[in-house]
Amino acid sequence: MSEVEILEYRPEPGEYAWTFGGVAPVRRVRPGTVLEVWTEDCFAGRVRSERDLVSEVCEFPFLNPQTGPFYVEGAEPGDTVAVHFVSIEPARDWAASTTVPLFGALTATHTTALLHEPLPEVVWMWRLDRANRTCRFEARNGSWAVDLPMDPMHGTLGVAPANLEVRSALVPDAFGGNMDTPELRAGVTCYLGVNVPGALLSLGDGHARQGEGETCGVAVECAMDTVIAVDLVKGAPCPWPRIESDTHLMTTGSARPLEDAFRIAQADMVGWLNQDFGLDVLDAYQLVSQAVEAPIANVVDTNYTSVAKLAKRWLPERDVFEATHRRLRSVADEYRSRQR
Repeated sequence: MSEVEILEYRPEPGEYAWTFGGVAPVRRVRPGTVLEVWTEDCFAGRVRSERDLVSEVCEFPFLNPQTGPFYVEGAEPGDTVAVHFVSIEPARDWAASTTVPLFGALTATHTTALLHEPLPEVVWMWRLDRANRTCRFEARNGSWAVDLPMDPMHGTLGVAPANLEVRSALVPDAFGGNMDTPELRAGVTCYLGVNVPGALLSLGDGHARQGEGETCGVAVECAMDTVIAVDLVKGAPCPWPRIESDTHLMTTGSARPLEDAFRIAQADMVGWLNQDFGLDVLDAYQLVSQAVEAPIANVVDTNYTSVAKLAKRWLPERDVFEATHRRLRSVADEYRSRQR
């Protein structure tokens, strides 16, 4: 294998993107490049104590800063960009979470109009033990505390949308974006359909951990030191973001209501099995119906996101996207060997 090309990028405060689309690229990368990047948390690092209320220290809509976009050389509409997460590591020993008035799954929102008062703003500061891989929850009202396992992930990964659209970094859709699925962890490859020349790839919104659904709307939010390997699959469209791990294939759907997000993910899995594994559509429908898992990513964002997850052991032995996941795993291994 040829030597891995490594590009390091740490954005200056004024270099973050707040949208997908409509932003000039910060760097050009060749397929096969390993990117070492730093991402800020969704609050742009401004929530640092229990006294720092989002409504006072953050300015809407400048939330969820993205690192990028990166112009992937050779990427054209109809291709697919592959992003393999080599490592995702918290960059600080603390993280923040909060309730936000008129936001979250268990409160009134601007689209679920109710007469009761909004929930109050409360901030929880989480202590991260990076050596022991734990996140410490401490009750605000009482003395109870518990250490939860650290499970770093990126809530946001995406490319520029199609049709000249510019979308907020708070939005998940067919271009990726703010999907908030815990499945975007180290060791997986995410496939994103290219809509514009260069794809314009961005990522951010690091979570030290997050429960499925992100019920209150805010995870254990932290800055991240992240390493990704970027590749390109020519002539292979990808209608919705797809994810591959060593053991599973996953599809995502983002929409409102939640059942439509579920339908998109499930239908895309059926289509994937038909197109790449040669299963008849109804046979694929039956297999998916009996073998799929359906983790909920989020039920709080502007669109909700659902995941369809199918174990590879139930499928014919066949590579997808030209064995890109396996190839990028090798790139990741070579990168790690060079860091020792």
